[in-house]
Amino acid sequence: MEKGRTQRYYDANPAANKKRLAQQARYQKTKKGKKLKHDAYVGSLKIGKKGDGKDVSHTSKGLRLASPKANRSKKGIHA
Repeated sequence: MEKGRTQRYYDANPAANKKRLAQQARYQKTKKGKKLKHDAYVGSLKIGKKGDGKDVSHTSKGLRLASPKANRSKKGIHA
């Protein structure tokens, strides 16, 4: 799979990548970050996701399974 524009940027700028990873680590420890992770986990259990290569997508219609490409691009399933 080809890398996206953002990943290519971070590959070319290791200092920026290190800064981003540190920020993400701090965010994941906040109350909001923990709630998002927990809600995503509970949602994946409710929807029955089990190693099928799909992502749980948060849409206006609730949680749905989507391909990683559709979920990350926010096209198609979210239209």
